Amino acid sequence: MRKSNTNAYIALAIVSIFWGTTYLASRIGVRHIHGVMLAGLRQTTAGFLITGFFFLKGYKLPEKIVLSKLFVMGLLMLCGSNGLMTWAMQYIPSGLGAIISATVPIWITIFSYFLVKRTRLSYQLIIGMLLGFAGVAGIFYNYLSSLMNPDFRFGIMLSIFACIFWALGSVLTAKWALGVNYLFGAGFQMLFSGIVMLLVGTLVLGQQLNADSFTAELWESLLYLVLVGSVLSYSAYVFTLNNLPPSLAAVYAYINPIVAVLLGWILLHESLNWLMGFCSLVTVGGVYLVNNAFNKNKKISS
Repeated sequence: MRKSNTNAYIALAIVSIFWGTTYLASRIGVRHIHGVMLAGLRQTTAGFLITGFFFLKGYKLPEKIVLSKLFVMGLLMLCGSNGLMTWAMQYIPSGLGAIISATVPIWITIFSYFLVKRTRLSYQLIIGMLLGFAGVAGIFYNYLSSLMNPDFRFGIMLSIFACIFWALGSVLTAKWALGVNYLFGAGFQMLFSGIVMLLVGTLVLGQQLNADSFTAELWESLLYLVLVGSVLSYSAYVFTLNNLPPSLAAVYAYINPIVAVLLGWILLHESLNWLMGFCSLVTVGGVYLVNNAFNKNKKISS
């Protein structure tokens, strides 16, 4: 096995495991500050670190048209997705948020069908989509009493919109050829989105960053999200996409929710029973069928 392939598999393992842990870290962080502020601090800091690294290596500022597209992508995929999902962690269990996030490939398929017009609705694709959504619906059976709580319903709504924004941003990313290093571009997305989220949190939501909020637990959560969730895992994700087939790189989407559910159960004592475990596997199986059918469509159309 070539060294690049070996490194790619290591990167895939990092993404598969560590991205799943960020739901737990976010759930802990929002105990102390608002989710939008936590996501804003995370993305701004990570963006400064990544773009600063590339500037030190001699990279030049991208053209205005490229920066404008990176700004839009950052709004969709990080403000709209990461910001809303982190906010949702204030109201719903981290494991549930991760399972809802596992439906992202299904939403990507839906947007691709309407925006790209190259997705054929095969039986496998339809069955996979139905299974994925049915698995999530089955999981809600455990939370029937919680659905009476308006805060819980609000958290569910935030997490669903987070998936939709990430999917829409992913489809636009595939359509736009930016001609810039992927990780350098990701740094600008993080930086732009982080600043926007901090402004929204302060000016729209009326949140303030008080020194008393920055407990040891919050610092640990924030540092983990910045260094492991954004810098390490996103870099590993970009490396994986550029060195492994997309169908193989998508493996992380099946492992992340399992990691998040188990960690939430072990460390935060979140609900986990046989029905939730079974429905989680149904959701992951549905996502696998959707990814598989989607990749077959791309091969046929190319």
